[in-house]
Amino acid sequence: MRILLLILAASSLAFSKDKPNILIIYADDLGYGDVSGYNPERGKIPTPHIDKLAAKGMKFTDAHSSSGVCTPSRYTLLTGRYHWRSRLQNGIVGLWEEPLIKKDRMTIGMLGKQNGYRTAMTGKWHLGWDWPIPKDKAALFKGKKMGEEYATDAHREVWKEVFSKPIGGGPTTLGFDLYFGTDVPNWPPFCFIENDRTVGIPSEFLPADLLSKNQASNAGPALKDWKLEPILPAITDRAVTFITESAKSADPFLLFFSLTTPHTPLAVNEAWKKKSGLNDYADLVMETDAEVGRLLEALDRSGQAENTIVVFSADNGCAPYAGVEDLEKSGHFPSGPLRGYKSDAWEGGHRVPFIVRWPGTVKPGSTSKQLVHQADLIRTFADAIGAKLPDNVGEDSFSLMPLLKGEDKAIRTNAVSSSIQGIPAVRNGPWKYIPAPGSGGWGKGGDQSQPVQLYNLDDDIGETKNLAAAMPEKVAEMNSLLEKIITDGRSTPDEKQENDVKVKRYPTSVK
Repeated sequence: MRILLLILAASSLAFSKDKPNILIIYADDLGYGDVSGYNPERGKIPTPHIDKLAAKGMKFTDAHSSSGVCTPSRYTLLTGRYHWRSRLQNGIVGLWEEPLIKKDRMTIGMLGKQNGYRTAMTGKWHLGWDWPIPKDKAALFKGKKMGEEYATDAHREVWKEVFSKPIGGGPTTLGFDLYFGTDVPNWPPFCFIENDRTVGIPSEFLPADLLSKNQASNAGPALKDWKLEPILPAITDRAVTFITESAKSADPFLLFFSLTTPHTPLAVNEAWKKKSGLNDYADLVMETDAEVGRLLEALDRSGQAENTIVVFSADNGCAPYAGVEDLEKSGHFPSGPLRGYKSDAWEGGHRVPFIVRWPGTVKPGSTSKQLVHQADLIRTFADAIGAKLPDNVGEDSFSLMPLLKGEDKAIRTNAVSSSIQGIPAVRNGPWKYIPAPGSGGWGKGGDQSQPVQLYNLDDDIGETKNLAAAMPEKVAEMNSLLEKIITDGRSTPDEKQENDVKVKRYPTSVK
């Protein structure tokens, strides 16, 4: 009997492990040109671990996030649905704001969980929570003027009340068995969150010296003596532990490793200070690359690498306030050949590094120039594990499987990404349409006399020649395509769906 049980257990383990593990590594504010393998001519920051991942997998050169800023891109990656179908028509989820992802909306985590996966997330969330903050006490959770950042007994009393309670609406309510992170590392609460509770009770305001020079950006409740530098190593530690423990399980794993860097705070650990010879941001890119390497090394040591799909990407482009001007003077261009940076509808805002390694399926050292989008991940994973998505899931998600298996035909002809202001950047083949005169974000430039922009990216990757005035028919065609994508409630060819809200139309003169 004991031998039979051992045989059954072994066969169960083998059956479960037939499904590939899934590891998503998501960098924060990492530019297209910040990965040296994407920018050999105009890049000065070494990223050996990310480059090695690309050498063993497929590098996509026309891959896009849903937005030039983080919250909307995270929504779309997790759900396979454009963020602007939700209430988030522009900007990001604000401080202490409610969840953006509805409880009945399937995520990548839910897909894994429903199909027998151990699921976990570490790092940045920034998609809102059900913070149990009493409305009449909300003012006590806001920052104070410089020099007045001292917590009173009233602050500590309500903070203790709130941060002793579970916090709903986060990762563990949306398909992840485990969560460990800081929500938004440069915003309060300045403490770790584990599953649905803070680790410790904040009792002080973050000191003023941590609210300048590209460190934290919003004052608020903090643990006493909270430091910013340990955040990145701590979330990597947890990810390493999860991978190591998963090797002992009969079930496959899905891990969303959501990096907090190289986004601000530019809190570089001592071993990496001045390493780049450029600036703090470049040092932090190098440290981020090293943490990616540490996680991949743990995957190798665990013996699970050969059966793991690894995806590496970023939520948007490099932030211009992180010392871009100095970097460019030193010969490093964080957007490579692209125009614009974080927040913009131009390519530098949302064309991002995107690498997939899958031993036995993806040819090592391969490159795809096909148009892809982070929305495509949920359907790709469903195909990889043999699951079928309902019609109301992944409405904008196309499977990457044909490309990963070596085909070189378009899986999607169109895609939409947005600026921080909500200005859409619409792709159809090589054509790109922006229904606004400028970047739609923080980027400067653009001919304000032309109300819209049209580019052929095959001929003009730097978006230097606006063809809109010369090609009104193509502009009308692109605008009609965008309207169809909006009104259908999806861009995949299944049953029409409803958007959550009335989607804002552009140009703004169009009602």
